[in-house]
Amino acid sequence: MVKFIPVNEPLLQGNEAKYLQECIETGWISSEGPFVRKFESLFAARQKRKHGVAVCNGSAGLEAAVVALRIGPGDEVILPTFTIISCAAAVVRAGAKCVLVDSDPLTWNMDVNKIEEKITAKTKAIMVVHIYGLPVDMEPVLALAEKYGLMIIEDAAEAHGLDYKGHPCGCFGDISVFSFYPNKHVTTGEGGMILTNNEVLEKRCRSLRNLFFQSKKRFVHEELGFNFRMSNLQAAVGLAQLERLDDFVAKKRHMGATYTKSLRDIPLLQLPVVKTDYAKNIYWVYGLVLGNNLPLDTKNVMQRLAENKIGTRPFFWPMHEQPVFKKMGLFAGESYPVAERIARRGFYIPSGLALTDAQIEMVVSAIRKILG
Repeated sequence: MVKFIPVNEPLLQGNEAKYLQECIETGWISSEGPFVRKFESLFAARQKRKHGVAVCNGSAGLEAAVVALRIGPGDEVILPTFTIISCAAAVVRAGAKCVLVDSDPLTWNMDVNKIEEKITAKTKAIMVVHIYGLPVDMEPVLALAEKYGLMIIEDAAEAHGLDYKGHPCGCFGDISVFSFYPNKHVTTGEGGMILTNNEVLEKRCRSLRNLFFQSKKRFVHEELGFNFRMSNLQAAVGLAQLERLDDFVAKKRHMGATYTKSLRDIPLLQLPVVKTDYAKNIYWVYGLVLGNNLPLDTKNVMQRLAENKIGTRPFFWPMHEQPVFKKMGLFAGESYPVAERIARRGFYIPSGLALTDAQIEMVVSAIRKILG
């Protein structure tokens, strides 16, 4: 019987069990355990950052980052419409306004050429999001931030091991956020990390994730914080995963190259960009976009792949088309054609670290059969 090929399956074959056993034997399973600080320090160093603050997930990291930067009512944050809802939700919950930017049709990242026209006197920050394995072109963004005195929030949730012009993603923002969900290159099951070089922001994020407890008067609170702590158990897994990150990136690039070689001759099928003049793809996921003239829609192709026991996921749905934001009266009349097209015509195929070459062959065979 052919076994179902999931869209993602992590690899947990390093020191994960050893470090978890240490947590159990020592009794350190809460956020007070030593693996948390060690993971924070080593992960920050990997991204060439001074400070790391571990949190319970990437979405929580974005929430804390926005609050730490004191973004609130009257402020505007520029961000891509094509992204996970966590990005916009963090801004909306803070009472600030999301100002959206369309996607680049080739990289699927935010079109940096459309940012400056969105800047107003109320703009406080630009939130960049590295999408699916390639980074945002950061030099123009950094130049705009300097020109207009803006902060940068860098969502590097999908960018573990990804470089931009030789510099690791996660080192560019005033504050940067990673996710350690199971489909990421480094996973803790659930978890995230806030990175910064700013000591004031680091201390503020550390307090925000811990209910704003005070060192001398623990249960007297000057501000409202969150319980966004990461456990020692999660950090133990994360540390073991981090030890293998280079191997994971190499495996992902092998997977991407194999898919590309096998699928590049299919007409009307857009594959991920292999590299740009500033980065080489790490294929967090392997996305496909169906050409407009292909007589099959995404839902149909995904359904037929499922019938062949192959898992898929749709692309992100644009923020300006999210029902929850429409109910709030946001983004009325706004249209972003590139994001709308790739959201409707895009999906990704099995891309997890546990994927084998034999499974890739099965996926490719099914796609070629379905697309003729």
